[in-house]
Amino acid sequence: MDESSKSLPTSHLLGSVPAVISEEKNASNYEVPEANLQIFPPNSRGERGRGYQTLGSPTEGFEQQPANGWKGVFNISSYIQFFDVDTDIVLNRLMSSFYPSGGDFSHKIDANPDLYGLIWISTTLVFVLAAFGNCATYLMQKHSDSSTSWSFDVSYMNVAAGSVYGYVIVVPLAFYFLLQYLGTKPSLVRFWCLWGYSLFVFVVSSFLLLIPVELLRWIIIILAGSSSACFVALNLRSYIEGSDLSLMVVAAFFLQMALAIFIKVWFFP
Repeated sequence: MDESSKSLPTSHLLGSVPAVISEEKNASNYEVPEANLQIFPPNSRGERGRGYQTLGSPTEGFEQQPANGWKGVFNISSYIQFFDVDTDIVLNRLMSSFYPSGGDFSHKIDANPDLYGLIWISTTLVFVLAAFGNCATYLMQKHSDSSTSWSFDVSYMNVAAGSVYGYVIVVPLAFYFLLQYLGTKPSLVRFWCLWGYSLFVFVVSSFLLLIPVELLRWIIIILAGSSSACFVALNLRSYIEGSDLSLMVVAAFFLQMALAIFIKVWFFP
């Protein structure tokens, strides 16, 4: 074969095999790319929903510490910890509200008091009282006069919202400032959590108050009010244990009973 033909490139010809580059040359020119590992942070209670991040990247952008002092009141991140509860925790606290066992509930919320129960239970009670109150009034009127026609009284919703929200916010707030004035160190969030869960028994009893029998209604509301009042009083006593503040426990008991009687007289007459 001619020498000129040997020097022609043959890599473009069909069936040609490219020359093999020696391993020594290949190894000298090849550089290993820098690894960029992605890690998923643990899904702990304090690190939720942060996705993935690059190894060694700063995390300050993801974590926002709640502001201290009065600035924290206007910072949404300050309230996240009070809604960090799952279904099992909420159900367990709801069940505890039916069994006022002398401070057992207060020990359960010591580590993590929540405001989720306060908002959810209060709002549910408002709608239940407004709806079932109208139904109960209609059933009682229908029982005495068969010609009575159905009519929905919108004022039930206004009264329910004002009374329930006002009671569950103002009463714990008043106890907080009064106990603080008397020298104890109460927790406002724990008080709101306690009074919020104490209303759940009224949500359940509202279903039974639809029965158009006046005597039975009074028995139901007295039992519900007594259960709720004992729940608040016994758990409140665990916070002021060691102090001579028995009058505060008695006041909390009668305030809860007054709320029960108000619910019966206004919404289920």
